[in-house]
Amino acid sequence: MTNSDDSCYAPDVESSASGETCGACGCNHPQHGYLGHKDMHLRRLKRIEGQVRGLERMVDEEKYCIDILTQVSAVTSALKSFSLELLAEHMSHCVARAAQAGGQEAEDKITEANQAIARLVKA
Repeated sequence: MTNSDDSCYAPDVESSASGETCGACGCNHPQHGYLGHKDMHLRRLKRIEGQVRGLERMVDEEKYCIDILTQVSAVTSALKSFSLELLAEHMSHCVARAAQAGGQEAEDKITEANQAIARLVKA
């Protein structure tokens, strides 16, 4: 049974056999792996947002180029670290769950993860 609720963030996700509800939309499909660490992730993203605003301020205040580039490197590193953590959670939760279920869902999740890894490596 596919979710047809327009408010759902994952409208084409199959319903969860376990009956878990999604924290994002309350629908009956598996929760996202990162939800267990949502508060921690939000704090990290707020910190990164502050770093980006600091970059904007540095440019506005005409700071030295190398100082700005150093800050860009820090932001890039923070985002890469966040993305790798999120990927690890996705692999250990979403992909592992799909692999246990087997079939096309497992193949789709593995393909999706491979594409995400390729994008991260390219970045």
